[in-house]
Amino acid sequence: MRSGTIGHMRWSLRSMKTWTIRAGRSRRVVIFAVLIACATSITTGQQSTSGADPHSVAPLSPMAADAHPSFEVATIKPAHPGELKGGFTVGGHRIYIESQSVEDLLWFAFAVHQKQIVDGPAWLETQKFDIVGQADLEGIPNLRQTQEMVQKLLESRLNLKFHREKRDLSIYAITVAKGGPKLLKSAESSDALPTQSGGGSGGERARKLTNNSMADFALGMQSFLDRPVVDKTGLIGKYDFVLKWTPDEADGNDLRAAPGIFTAVQEQLGLKLEPTRGSTEVLVIDHVERPTEN
Repeated sequence: MRSGTIGHMRWSLRSMKTWTIRAGRSRRVVIFAVLIACATSITTGQQSTSGADPHSVAPLSPMAADAHPSFEVATIKPAHPGELKGGFTVGGHRIYIESQSVEDLLWFAFAVHQKQIVDGPAWLETQKFDIVGQADLEGIPNLRQTQEMVQKLLESRLNLKFHREKRDLSIYAITVAKGGPKLLKSAESSDALPTQSGGGSGGERARKLTNNSMADFALGMQSFLDRPVVDKTGLIGKYDFVLKWTPDEADGNDLRAAPGIFTAVQEQLGLKLEPTRGSTEVLVIDHVERPTEN
């Protein structure tokens, strides 16, 4: 299992210009974090000038919410060997995907855990690519539209064919702990998008979750755990809460630090993460080809 940390991320629906998903050592953590946010990480959109960030663009309007964009053009090249950093950047209607494996693209496009991608060749995880593409529609695509674009790219350029089925996997089931949940119903509108944001101080991690269903929470937890997470709480509705924990690999000398993630979930949320096995949907890779370089 890869390990790493997430940098600071901001989400907004009011000022969509440019959004960036950056991954250091752990692409999986970042990808799952943004899949929950379903909004836009904001940087300042400016006209690119000499010496400026080549990804900076003049501000544009959001793409129509009911639009279904594709890549009008896309170049795919092998990433530089040994590159540790990578990410997804949307600047205007151009998309930059840097040093990502096909497995990373599948995580992003279909919102699944690594272990829910089965029967694919080994190079899906090991070989990384740089992709630059332009949407065929005007405006800035939102997260869901970008996922749709990547899905179509995988099908058209890699001849991806897959089917979904249920398989018995090792999972973490989220259940209600003895004493009941310690959750507050969300103050947001029922139509508001769920968000997850966070950071850390020292070895401690913190996540602020707003307007999250238990399914949203389960999906977000997959970014920090070594197996798929499934909601078995039976809780309905959406909630606002904060979760603080200390990763296992952090320095354990700070007596004031939050507990590990399993204890934190139980003590702070009144829930439990229980290792078990269960029937879980997977993406079965029937056929995929290495992308041809432009």
